[in-house]
Amino acid sequence: RTMKPRSTGVLLFLVAVVALSLVVQAQNKYRLKPGAKGALCLECHESFVETTRLPHVHTPVKAGDCSDCHDPHTSTHGKLLGGDTTEICADGHGEIVPEDARSAHETAREGDCVACHDPHGSSNPDNLVRGGNELCLGCHAEMAAAVNEASYEHSPAKRDCLGCHTAHASSDSDSLLKKDEPGLCLDCHDPGQAFFGKVHLGYPVTGGRCTSCHDPHGSNNAGLFWANVHAPVASGMCKQCHQESSSPNPLQLAREGMELCRGCHNTMVNTTLSQARLHWPVVGEDSCLSCHAAHASAEGSLLREPAKPLCGQCHQDTLARQEGSVTKHEPVDDGSCTVCHSPHASDNALLLEEANLNELCGTCHDWQRHSSHPIGNEVIDPRNPNLTVDCSSCHRNHGTGLPHFVYWDHKSELCVQCHAGMQR
Repeated sequence: RTMKPRSTGVLLFLVAVVALSLVVQAQNKYRLKPGAKGALCLECHESFVETTRLPHVHTPVKAGDCSDCHDPHTSTHGKLLGGDTTEICADGHGEIVPEDARSAHETAREGDCVACHDPHGSSNPDNLVRGGNELCLGCHAEMAAAVNEASYEHSPAKRDCLGCHTAHASSDSDSLLKKDEPGLCLDCHDPGQAFFGKVHLGYPVTGGRCTSCHDPHGSNNAGLFWANVHAPVASGMCKQCHQESSSPNPLQLAREGMELCRGCHNTMVNTTLSQARLHWPVVGEDSCLSCHAAHASAEGSLLREPAKPLCGQCHQDTLARQEGSVTKHEPVDDGSCTVCHSPHASDNALLLEEANLNELCGTCHDWQRHSSHPIGNEVIDPRNPNLTVDCSSCHRNHGTGLPHFVYWDHKSELCVQCHAGMQR
C-alpha cells in the first residue's frame, strides 16, 4: 500500500524538526541559555562593551557569539580559543592563502591573523590594529626608513601599500603585487604621453620591467632610479647595448652574452678568462646577467640582489649548513662570500682568493697565536700523505653542529683523529 499524503506530510515535518534541532544544537554546542551567549560574557568582560561600540566590530562579536571562537569552559589554546587561529579564521573567512599562490604574506601563511587584525573590534576598516601604512611599516622597518628618507617620493608608496600590494596572497604575481609589471605601473603611467616617450629616449619600455631601473618605493636619485645605476643608463646611452630606438627591434642587444659587456669591461673579462678556474655563471647562458643587473640596482656592483640570497640561489647547501651551525662563520652569515672566494675566476681551488688556506684565514684570524699545533706546507696530515695540515684539517669553514665549527668534539674526538695512539 502507498503511504497516505497526510502520513507523508507528518513524516517530513518530523524530519525537518529533527534537522532543525541538530542545527540549533550545532550552533549552540555549549547549550547556553537563551540570550546568554554574549550578554553572559559581558557580565565579566565589561571592557568589551566599549569594543562593541567601535566603528568596525567583528561580526561574531556584534552578534554576541563569543563561543564561536572561545570555549567557555576550558581549552588547550591561549585565551580559551576553540582551536588554532588558522582554523578559526578559516571557518569564517574561507581560504586566506590559496595553495597555488605565487607569493604569500608570511604572516597570513602562518595563520597569525591577529598580528594585523583585531579579532573583536577596531577604529580601522577590516578590523586592522593600525591604520594605513603604519601597520605594514611597523614590521617592514627598513622599507619604512627608505620611504621616509627618500629625496624623491613615489606617491603610491607614501600613500598606501595596498595600492600596489595585496595583504594576504597573490595568485599571479611576485612580491604580493596585484598585477605583474609593467601592467601595474601602467595603471597610473600613460605611455602615450609625449613626456613618457621623451624620458625613455623613444624606446618601447612597456615591454619590460619598470623596476629594472626604478625603485617603486622612492629614491635619492631623480627619476626614482635605484641607488646604483649602470653608466650607460645614467648617461642616456641606451644604444651602447641596444639597437637604435628607431630600428625594427630596438630592444635587441647589440651583441650577446659576455661579448656585450666586454666592450666596456675588456680588462676584467680578459683577466677572468686567463685564470685556471671559472665561476660557471660567467660562461653560462646569461653570463654576467646571472648575477648583475643590466640597468640599475639597490646593491653595489649592480648585483641583482644582496649577496647572501644571490649566492644562495645555487649554494643552498652552504647556507643551510651555516643556519644549522652552532658557531656562525661571520663572512658566511652576513653574505660576504667574496671575502674568501672570487666571484668570477681564480687560479686556486674553490675560487679561493689565496692559494694558501692558512694565509687566507690569517687575513681575519691570527692562527699563529691560535695554537702551538704544527701547521703549514711542511706538516703532512697523518691521515692522508697527500695532504698537509691547514685550518680546514680541524675546522669546516661554512659551519658544523659543534662549537668553533670543528668536525668532531674537541674535548674527546678531535685530536685522536690523527693521534690514534692517545685514544682511550
